[in-house]
Amino acid sequence: MSNYIVSARKYRPQNFNTVVGQGHITTTLKNAIMHNQLAHAFLFCGPRGVGKTTCARILAKTINCTNITSEGEACNQCESCLNFEQGVSFNIHEIDAASNNKSEDIRELIEQVRYAPVSGKYKIFIIDEGHMLSTSAFNVFLKTLEEPPHYAIFILATTEKNKIIPTILSRCQIFDFKRINTKDTVNLLQDIAQKEDIKVEKEALELIALKSEGCLRDSLSLLDKIVSFTNGNVNYENTIEHLNILDEDVFFELLTYLQEEKLGDALILFDKIYNKGFEGNVFINGFQSFLRNVLVAKNIDTNPLLEVIDSFKEKYFKAAQETDIYYILTVLNILNEADIHYKESYNKRLHVELLLMKLAYLQKAISVIEDETDTVQKKKQFEQNKILQFRKIGLVKKMKEKIVDNIQPNTIKPEGSTNVASQPKTETKLSLDFNDFKKILDDDKSDLLKAVTRIVDKQNIQTIKESLPLEINKLKEIWNNYIILLASTNRKMNANNLGAVKFNILDGQKIELIFSSNIAKSMFETDKKNLLQAIKDGFNNNSIYVTSIIKPEKLDEEVPLHQRLNTQEKYDLMIKNNPLIAELKTKLQLAFN
Repeated sequence: MSNYIVSARKYRPQNFNTVVGQGHITTTLKNAIMHNQLAHAFLFCGPRGVGKTTCARILAKTINCTNITSEGEACNQCESCLNFEQGVSFNIHEIDAASNNKSEDIRELIEQVRYAPVSGKYKIFIIDEGHMLSTSAFNVFLKTLEEPPHYAIFILATTEKNKIIPTILSRCQIFDFKRINTKDTVNLLQDIAQKEDIKVEKEALELIALKSEGCLRDSLSLLDKIVSFTNGNVNYENTIEHLNILDEDVFFELLTYLQEEKLGDALILFDKIYNKGFEGNVFINGFQSFLRNVLVAKNIDTNPLLEVIDSFKEKYFKAAQETDIYYILTVLNILNEADIHYKESYNKRLHVELLLMKLAYLQKAISVIEDETDTVQKKKQFEQNKILQFRKIGLVKKMKEKIVDNIQPNTIKPEGSTNVASQPKTETKLSLDFNDFKKILDDDKSDLLKAVTRIVDKQNIQTIKESLPLEINKLKEIWNNYIILLASTNRKMNANNLGAVKFNILDGQKIELIFSSNIAKSMFETDKKNLLQAIKDGFNNNSIYVTSIIKPEKLDEEVPLHQRLNTQEKYDLMIKNNPLIAELKTKLQLAFN
């Protein structure tokens, strides 16, 4: 029985030409070798499983090769290459910085640098996971890394370049490795499957490539597991089952249910998914990725970003055309909130079901938001007045006529006046609630006119003055009276703030308030409602509204000095006049807020 070797090791590239997806790096390294322009220190950084350590080993083997090809590749036949392949080369040293990260470990490495290579031109030191070195180890390494012997070359590999200290970065030639794209991964997996005589579907390989997220080593490991699971017959269905991935068709079906407000079908679909062993967060994250792809498919410029298998692309394009972009963004926002709070939820299944309930009726909520403001207000007014629409509306109309006919004008006087002729024109207003009307309508034996008279006596007919136009002097009077009221209730800070506000009358119903800062405006919000109501009452006009702008005041000589200085400037002026204040501040350990 032969020893089994995993694909990630068996098919590890042995020369630059077989490295997948890093052509920008392999070409640079080959040119440097051919033109004898090798740096003394390299830093290979990038995501995991994309070929950093592999390229470091190929570089180490190639620069010591005694018969380099015209393309800058190792011959794989000379003594140096064979020693490297067999793992017995004395010129190549590889250490793992994750387990050898102390300063003593680096000192041992530096000791080896002192000795020239027995054979070959270079002594190469590969430091994997270089970001794991301690700060003291980095400091020990600095001098040697900056001025090594002519035969020493250092290659650091790391997944986290941000953890490498700047003094090390400045001494290295940096190469940034990129993620392997789906197409390159699928091509490699197909070649391996063909060599290993494995029956595979392209959709399954595309799914593996997407799952590996650009990590070629992960994709090879996944392929090995699925081959073992399926006994060498890899297809789309068993790949989904093994990788614990939700089928894309599930999300297409769910999106249709939500748009058609079929909450029951959506809940049943989730129940099937849940019973298959998928957790709620997997469902939420899968739906997020699905909608992300739908959003990407809406724009032709972003189509290359569509990360799905080829057989599903047409479905995504169709779904993108049929789904509104604002709906997608709103759903994504709700899903993101649900994902954040999922771990905090006690009943996680109910958490997802409540999410589906929100999404099922999201269309109606959006349609209401998209309505014009006045349309929404009219709808609210209509709903509030719905209660008066009962069958005896004709009787109500008759009742109103009786009220008008029986009210004596000379009994109604404007408030605070004894002379009707000297006052503005007035009209009557009857304040009746629904219960009063109901009593009248339900009491068939009572006389309608007498009942109305009793209600009029009970409610006390109120008088309404004519609306007065906005006028600046009267507005100032109302404003100042409100300020006096605030001051009398120990709210002097708010009173001072309102006293500094300037205002203009833009038209018969609009007042513009001018604030000197955001702080002044935010303080006004506390009294806005009461002050606006006082203005409306003063002019007897409920249509008055205010707008606000922020216009910082210009500093001039007329403004007192203490108002033009900030806290620090006031303090500096104080200690200039009396230096003992600074000593007092230090002793008492005072600080500015």
